Amino acid sequence: MKTLLAAVAVLLGSIPVASGQNYPSRPIVLVVPYSAGGPTDTLARIMSARMGTALGQTVVVENVTGAGGTIGVGRVARAAPDGYTVCIGHWGTHVVNGAIYELQYDVLKDFEPVAMIASNPQLIVSKNAVPAKDLKELIAWVKANQSKVSAGIAGIGAASHITGVYFQNRTGTQFEFVPYRGAGPALKDLIGGHLDLMFDQAANSIPHVRAGSIRAYAVTAKARLAAAPEIPTVDEAGLPKLYIAIWHAIWLPKSASRAVVARLNAAIVESLADPAVRQRLVDLGQEIPPREQQTPEALAAYHKAEIEKWWPIIKAARIKGD
Repeated sequence: MKTLLAAVAVLLGSIPVASGQNYPSRPIVLVVPYSAGGPTDTLARIMSARMGTALGQTVVVENVTGAGGTIGVGRVARAAPDGYTVCIGHWGTHVVNGAIYELQYDVLKDFEPVAMIASNPQLIVSKNAVPAKDLKELIAWVKANQSKVSAGIAGIGAASHITGVYFQNRTGTQFEFVPYRGAGPALKDLIGGHLDLMFDQAANSIPHVRAGSIRAYAVTAKARLAAAPEIPTVDEAGLPKLYIAIWHAIWLPKSASRAVVARLNAAIVESLADPAVRQRLVDLGQEIPPREQQTPEALAAYHKAEIEKWWPIIKAARIKGD
């Protein structure tokens, strides 16, 4: 009897491993919770092609849009944890949304972290008519003109909005937020001189900074951007530790096996080591995390830390999703 029980235990213990060894045996669906053509979709398509090569199976990108990304992410939260439905999300979908929406899932507990893939910090930018030539002068100018200053945001609860709130908290300033349906229209009005400020994703603003259409003061990161090394960090510019970035990562539904998580993680690590993939991401203004930050454990720890940092700021500002 003991021998039989021992044999059963060995057999049961081997099932997840065997499952992992056979995975994947069919195409994988990578859910993008936003529309085609946006930054998240672009990253997903770059990664899915290379991951498919690493996995020996097609990785199909599926755009599931609506409600600030909550519909697509919610679909993955409810999916079978077999490794065939995967989510790409970011700081907005897996941090901010948990603070501004009443969700049917938990942004931290209902997912298995796989790996962080890229990070895109914000740029503090203004229209060219603003007289400030550096960040310290900009802060002084905002303080002197608070009742007149306007900042464009890509919607309530968007990264541009929360970065602006964080900037206000750190500098003791107040100014008007003007919401738009996305960063593109807001940036267009900044270039046209109808807005004073924006806190925009670097990938969006860098081409316009280079063209001389707007002025950049700092990048909200610890290190200068590889794509724009001439722009100082907030530490260098005089507003230390004003760090915020739109980081992207990949998750599985909760309870996915360790073997499946490890297989997907290995495919992501291999993809991020590919020089062609790396160059495409750098060209988009994305920062690739170092190898030690590409593990599931590193993503889990960073995700938790980001929630602990941003939820109190968002809730104190009483920001609610549309």
